[in-house]
Amino acid sequence: MRSPDTAARRVAIIGGGPAGLMAAETVRAAGHHVDVYEAKGSPGRKFLIAGKGGLNLTHSDPQDLFVSRYRERAAEVGAWLADFDGPALREWARGFGVDTYVGSSGRVFPVDRKAAPLLRGWVRRLKEQGVRLHVQHRWTGWRDDGALRFDTPDGKVGAHADAVVLAMGGGSWPELGSDAAWVAPLAARGVDIAPLQPANCGFDIDWTAYFRERQAGAPLKPVVAYWTALDGQPRSQQGECVISADGIEGSLVYAMAADLRDTLARDGQVQLHLDLLPGQTEAQVLDKLQRPRQGRSFGEHLRRQLGLGGVKSALLFEILGKDAGQLPAPRIAAALKRLPVPLLRPRPIAEVISSAGGVRLEALDAQLMLRDLPGTFCAGEMLDWEAPTGGYLLTACYASGLRAGRGVIEYLRKL
Repeated sequence: MRSPDTAARRVAIIGGGPAGLMAAETVRAAGHHVDVYEAKGSPGRKFLIAGKGGLNLTHSDPQDLFVSRYRERAAEVGAWLADFDGPALREWARGFGVDTYVGSSGRVFPVDRKAAPLLRGWVRRLKEQGVRLHVQHRWTGWRDDGALRFDTPDGKVGAHADAVVLAMGGGSWPELGSDAAWVAPLAARGVDIAPLQPANCGFDIDWTAYFRERQAGAPLKPVVAYWTALDGQPRSQQGECVISADGIEGSLVYAMAADLRDTLARDGQVQLHLDLLPGQTEAQVLDKLQRPRQGRSFGEHLRRQLGLGGVKSALLFEILGKDAGQLPAPRIAAALKRLPVPLLRPRPIAEVISSAGGVRLEALDAQLMLRDLPGTFCAGEMLDWEAPTGGYLLTACYASGLRAGRGVIEYLRKL
């Protein structure tokens, strides 16, 4: 805490997610008065939902690889992570009695895999330290006198602050608070904002009704995905995905979503290619296809000779047509190893895991303060960066909250 003879300032943190709470913790530790304003009835709604299947806190990647996950923003986000990275986040969680472990994929989880105990402990500690939490306070901009303006169940209220941290999330999962309502008031102040786009998203495919009705929800695993990155370089990755009623989704799709989305925006079309038999070469597949069917159907031949059945077999017929078995064996073998799947569009931003776009980092200084609005800082997913799932999103939100909080302290020191 700051010494008693140092004048404490009042700081408003708008947004009760990980970035906002990290900023609040940092600023309060310096002795300033901190008010956290949350639009929903409790903080961390998206954090809790994201942790329902097991809270993926961070990733165990080596630092250079970890930083590369942030693509075009690797340099900027890497600077935040230099102050607070994956190991630092694990150590921070340990301070709440939350031990973590590294899963088989390299992802890091709490031992109990739950988000609620960590969030409850964090909010409780912040309150004990004197942070004031105001729920159901929806920020709508500024009043004419410079005060922050909020809509509340009791009507409109205002609040003055010596510094502000905006940490209101992106545009995904609006029912949890990340509804991008901040875009209009910031744009009205001339803040440069990159259009919000879906990230870590599934894609629409024009399935036939027959395939959709029978295969929606079926896991497609293991497969190898092949695609072309925006820079023209070929990419591939093995993993799992899921057939949905609208198209395709899942962790493997999310890993390449940014490339596929941006290629669709640039070219108007994109094809994903899937290897349905990653354990076999094309020559091996062709050899087995050419063996006598002995009166069996083509589907039964695929099952017996190649171990291909269920959704993979159905997907082959969906793409090649119901008469796929009449095609030349080399063409079938080639399709099984590189099945072309045409994608139509990303899923709507409201239903995807995260969003890309937001306040451009060029509009901020190194401490995440808006250059044209001194004393106003931004953090978290509302900034213009993106990353795949795997703990990278959450880690960078924490790190940006710390960076903004430290920026606030330095700004106030100079007042």
